[in-house]
Amino acid sequence: MSAPVLELTGIEKVFGGLRAIGGVTFNVAEKQIFGLIGPNGAGKTTLFNVVTGVYQPDGGTIRFQGQDIAGWQPFRIARAGIGRTFQNIRIAGEMSVLENVLVASFQRRKAGLFGAILRTPRYESEERAMTKRAEELLELFGLLPQKDEDAGSLPYGAQRRLEIARALMLDPKLILLDEPAAGLNSSEAHKLTEQIRWLRDKLDLTIVLVEHNMQVVMNVCDHVHCVDHGETIADGTPEHVRNDPEVLRAYLGADVSAEEMEKVAKSAAGTEPAPVSAPGVES
Repeated sequence: MSAPVLELTGIEKVFGGLRAIGGVTFNVAEKQIFGLIGPNGAGKTTLFNVVTGVYQPDGGTIRFQGQDIAGWQPFRIARAGIGRTFQNIRIAGEMSVLENVLVASFQRRKAGLFGAILRTPRYESEERAMTKRAEELLELFGLLPQKDEDAGSLPYGAQRRLEIARALMLDPKLILLDEPAAGLNSSEAHKLTEQIRWLRDKLDLTIVLVEHNMQVVMNVCDHVHCVDHGETIADGTPEHVRNDPEVLRAYLGADVSAEEMEKVAKSAAGTEPAPVSAPGVES
């Protein structure tokens, strides 16, 4: 069995006197769709920020493809092969859709500032290659017809897809998706599960997904890890986690009845996973 793509061991993060993450440990296997769930304030986005270098961990180790990356700067982590999206959409609304994707290509450029100023043949060749790649990604997500439009004019669901396309411009091996289904209707969320599965199966990506939409999580994830108050409360298959009493109490409260717990667990199960298909969707 190959080594995990991502290994977190005993990760801790403290803000002032508040322990936001307390000793979280999990492994993400190659080409796995890994769900990270928990109620609001559980520490999920903080974990993403620690993995991507936005925050430095106060304890524990982070290994990506066998290499210890704890303490690295975000640009170095991105260059190593970790891409991400954000809980709150972070696109440049006044820039075009195409420009938003091209912004991420700086990590792959080699011509440098001198080449850009003088428009050297090497720079021009890179520019054509990067533009072609960006357009391929936009086509993948059904956004190519809007490539010259201001990104801020796109519908919400299309802006979510644009963020994923921009993250893929880094050519990552691991992508962290922070609540990609937030604000989507049920039809858009269903199509999102197809997109995520397509990314894993066709682009050989490993995916870690933070998501509150339990039907998305249960339908697309191979493995689920649940945290509450910065600590692990469950880890295992989607079926195991959705029926775990501690998980249901974390979401519903301590006084929930057995009948309510069973009802919510069945609701989280959702429908059967959709078949793999091309990810482009209508807005």
